[in-house]
Amino acid sequence: MKLAIKLAFRNLIGAGLRTWLNVIVLSFSFVIIIWMKGVITGWDHQAKIDMTNWQIGEGQYWHENYDPYDPFTLNDSHAPVPEILREEVRQDSMTPLLISQGTIYPQGRLQSIMIKGLDPHQKIFHLPSHKLDTTISDAIPAIIGSGMAKNLQLGISDRVMIQWRDTEGTFDASEICITDIFSVNVPAVDQGQIYIPLNELRSMLNLEDEATILTYNNVRTDRSDVTGWIHKSKEELTSSVDELIKVKTAGTSVLYAVLILLAMLAIFDTQVLSIFKRQKEIGTYIALGYTRREVVGLFTVEGTMHAVFAALLSAAYGIPFLTWQAKNGWTMPMDTSEFGMAIAQTLYPVYSAGLVAGTVLIIMTVTAIVSYWPSRKIAGMNPTEALRGRIQ
Repeated sequence: MKLAIKLAFRNLIGAGLRTWLNVIVLSFSFVIIIWMKGVITGWDHQAKIDMTNWQIGEGQYWHENYDPYDPFTLNDSHAPVPEILREEVRQDSMTPLLISQGTIYPQGRLQSIMIKGLDPHQKIFHLPSHKLDTTISDAIPAIIGSGMAKNLQLGISDRVMIQWRDTEGTFDASEICITDIFSVNVPAVDQGQIYIPLNELRSMLNLEDEATILTYNNVRTDRSDVTGWIHKSKEELTSSVDELIKVKTAGTSVLYAVLILLAMLAIFDTQVLSIFKRQKEIGTYIALGYTRREVVGLFTVEGTMHAVFAALLSAAYGIPFLTWQAKNGWTMPMDTSEFGMAIAQTLYPVYSAGLVAGTVLIIMTVTAIVSYWPSRKIAGMNPTEALRGRIQ
């Protein structure tokens, strides 16, 4: 094997430009595949962190009637905070959220919204809820996301009318005053959402001490359903992100396959041409005592060494590039606020040793197979005809 590696190295260096063209193309496949997989992995991590910080905490309890995809369930999706969970609420490790459907009337227009009652002193979400801890004459303090503010053309200190219906079915209306506008990467926290003080919304709906969702930030493994409430673990709440990442990964796999196919096609053609032009060399190897299997192994090692050279070349320019990308991120060329999913404007790739090693292993394995395939023809050569430069 040592001799085969030395001969393969000499032959590749002797081939000159043809070898380096194959190596350069193959090195592009290494870098692009690792970079794209790193971007998707970074997106996955970033989306889950943003959802944890802004929307779901470490897990939630949902009222048994609550369905986030059916606004008609909101009228019945509330109940007093269970006694077993009240201590966590008092310790600020759990915060209640009350949700009601409503209508907002900006500039003479109307739009359906979700009115969410949030404790101004909560410490679980990154929402600027402390901005709700203020008294405004003839108006309710409210905070909204930047996307919502843009759609409604509202700014800080602007006032606008909202309407809601209480538990008795009576419609009522009041003005809200925007006390703060926050920026967030989670559309479910921004689009169509208005946040007002929890006690204010409870009073508006005649729902004293009630909530729709209870969010906690302490990691415990003994969580279970409570009477009237369904426990949702962090894994369940982020499952939509996992499914989306799987779909995106499957889609980018097509591009990976195309890149590898182009590189493998070049190596395959090189191997076929090499075997055709080096028949006398092959016959000489056999005449000197090489078995056909050893000659096939020599050409397979020679083809596989393209991947070794490509890995070294890609490391030379790929490591600085990937390091720079991980530090500065990849800014999306379009506004991500309209995507409807948790995605930041700038994605920071995440690379792992498993990702790099797996990519290198896959490409080297495929290169070895492509190199061996045309080399099998050597096994059928007649040494005498090969020395003459003709295949029998």
